[in-house]
Amino acid sequence: VSSSHLQLATFALGTVGWIMCTISMGLVDWRVWHVDNTTVISSGVAWVGIWKVCFISYLHVSPGYKEQFCHKFKAFDSFVPHEIYAAQGLLLIAMILGLAALTVTVFALRSIYMGIADKTIVRFFLVGGFFFIFSGLCVLIPVSWNFYSVTHNESIAFPPSYHMPSSPVSQEVGAAIPVGIIAVILLLLSGTFSLSYISPASSNTIMQ
Repeated sequence: VSSSHLQLATFALGTVGWIMCTISMGLVDWRVWHVDNTTVISSGVAWVGIWKVCFISYLHVSPGYKEQFCHKFKAFDSFVPHEIYAAQGLLLIAMILGLAALTVTVFALRSIYMGIADKTIVRFFLVGGFFFIFSGLCVLIPVSWNFYSVTHNESIAFPPSYHMPSSPVSQEVGAAIPVGIIAVILLLLSGTFSLSYISPASSNTIMQ
């Protein structure tokens, strides 16, 4: 048990990182667009996520919507940029890998606290560590790619039904990207800590 303090930190950091990954995926404000035409977009601000785009409107722009109007991206919409499609797929993979890593870590920690110490525990921590690292990389790619798109003020050719201009006056990073960056850091740290585990049996062998 005394040899698994870092692995307890692995589980704690990995859990928070996985939650942050999930939150980042669900947030709509990956990219915040500032537009000059406020006829439909009343506040002059629109939020572009990886699943939909939303803005505040005081017009009846769509049945059932009076203030906030959201339009969900459909599968294989040709106008959706590659970085958004990549974020959809990679974040789903990151969630699955992160959950698998947490499951493996819980099993390994349970074995340690039950007094079961053998080489299979090391293998479980290795598997969990690689899962955490791959999960972190799957978050890092879309976060970096979308951050690049924001800093270069890249446009999106929205169809007329979206009531969105193809290019903003300016755009800035939304809350989802910093949340994603924190998730990357925590997941990579979790993977590093998990891979650093050395069983007591292995350390005794080295000392002899």
